[in-house]
Amino acid sequence: MIARYTRPEMAQIWSEQFRWETILEVELLAAEAMARRGRLDWKSVRTLRKKSRVRVARIREIEKTVKHDVVAFLTHIEEQAGPAAKALHAGLTSSDVLDTALAVQLKKSTELLTAGLKELQSAARRLALRHRNTVMMGRTHGVHAEPITFGLKAAGWYAELKRDMARLRSAGEEVAVGKISGAVGTFAHVDMAVESEVCRRLGLRAEPVSTQIVPRDRHAFYLQTLAVVGAGLERIATEIRHLQRTEALEVEEPFSAGQKGSSAMPHKRNPVASENICGLARLLRAYAGAALENVALWHERDISHSSVERVILPDAAAALDFAVHRLADVLNGLQVYPDRMRTNMAKTAAVICSQRLVVSLAQKGLPKQKAYDLVQRHAQRAWKSGEDFWALVGSDPRIVRRLSKAELRRCSDLSFFLKSVGRIIHRALF
Repeated sequence: MIARYTRPEMAQIWSEQFRWETILEVELLAAEAMARRGRLDWKSVRTLRKKSRVRVARIREIEKTVKHDVVAFLTHIEEQAGPAAKALHAGLTSSDVLDTALAVQLKKSTELLTAGLKELQSAARRLALRHRNTVMMGRTHGVHAEPITFGLKAAGWYAELKRDMARLRSAGEEVAVGKISGAVGTFAHVDMAVESEVCRRLGLRAEPVSTQIVPRDRHAFYLQTLAVVGAGLERIATEIRHLQRTEALEVEEPFSAGQKGSSAMPHKRNPVASENICGLARLLRAYAGAALENVALWHERDISHSSVERVILPDAAAALDFAVHRLADVLNGLQVYPDRMRTNMAKTAAVICSQRLVVSLAQKGLPKQKAYDLVQRHAQRAWKSGEDFWALVGSDPRIVRRLSKAELRRCSDLSFFLKSVGRIIHRALF
């Protein structure tokens, strides 16, 4: 991922330096586990740990000749360790250290992502509590429907983020799996107990049946999960974009001192952070598709998945991490305009009570469909002409002979629509 969309914490996890240092640690742990079982000389293993350091530039230099990154790495370590290098990579194949180190990177990425999601959840929760009684228009198909509160909308965001947290933790466990089973996964040259020890010391589980690699259905599931989380962030960001449109202007992203909205138009305050999040969500969906393509490999392995993963795994982790924190900043600084919400509600005035009136008429014996048709005619006339809906309703003898003035007033009471909102928000947050 380009630096623009990568936070330093995630960049460090996916840096070449950290990757090779983790691969080295896998090699050293495997050597120590073998020494404990009498397979390797302890003196060589201790020397190996003492002398081995990673210099990425040297690995790259060697790789230009050998055309194999793991061989270049092993050669680099051998240069430092001398004769003790006989304890290096004993009985292992490249994928043992590559896949196990990758699992560590994914595990650490997941920890960073879940920490970010926790912050984002807190931001959504604060909005839900602060605006539990901030009445606004609920919309379906982009058209006024019935009243809700902004707190209810934010509580829905919180509930989805809570589900995302559970999904992400599950996906993180799915990929926190290593393998030290040697070529084609048969343990022909390495003890199964070595794999168990190495994985345990790294905080991983051992893959029950590996081929030469950890099966890639795990990584596909992980990328699908990141894409689902990204889609949830996109849902929130899209809602903010809609509500910030000039015609609505019920919320606005934070706009800092000195910020510019346009190179040409000084008046502009655009929802650029939310738009940015929507774009990153598209990338996550594309990465998820690529991960599915990596599941079916030839026989016990081929290398077609490798080039794909070197791009999609760090990019997906970085993109989601960036989007999570950017959305948290948006929600923490979100400007909410209750007065504008009330003004927008007034555009459709009393017609939003039409369903309440239909139900009341049906309870008084008027067939439901007849009640619907009757109220619809008055509602659409009021909508188009600007006439007072309740005046039209109150002059219709088919209605007033069934509903008294007091009953009609009850139909116009907006609190009716919001009577359960507090309990819904409480159910979501507590």
